[in-house]
Amino acid sequence: MKDLNRDKTIELLNKIMEFELAGVVRYTHYSLMVTGPNRIPIVDFFQTQANESLTHAQQVGEILTGLEGHPSLRIAPIEETNQHDLHAVLTESLNHEKKALILYKQLLDVVQEASVYLEEFARGMIGQEELHNIEIKKMLRDFV
Repeated sequence: MKDLNRDKTIELLNKIMEFELAGVVRYTHYSLMVTGPNRIPIVDFFQTQANESLTHAQQVGEILTGLEGHPSLRIAPIEETNQHDLHAVLTESLNHEKKALILYKQLLDVVQEASVYLEEFARGMIGQEELHNIEIKKMLRDFV
């Protein structure tokens, strides 16, 4: 086992936490902006995504403070096209999920062979983010 690079791990966990909190704002916004005949199931989908992002931020924050880090009070920048049709918000969602996947993969790279717990946490989150990517791609499929 190698030694955990605590500073780099804390830095990355803070980035992830900021990104997950931005997801709470993003998905809450989308849930409010959806209109049309399929509004109810799509609102439910975005509300679930917002709640999941909050849960992820809280999990990351617990790990961060466990490593004696200080959780950031910021959220990551939220890119928005200001278009609220379903295709636009799903495309923005997919871009967000792809970036989350990159952050969790970076975390895995930093903690690999240094912490079994953090390695397993990162792998689990990567799996969840990959699943989100698949689901959103399936939702976008009919827009081609």
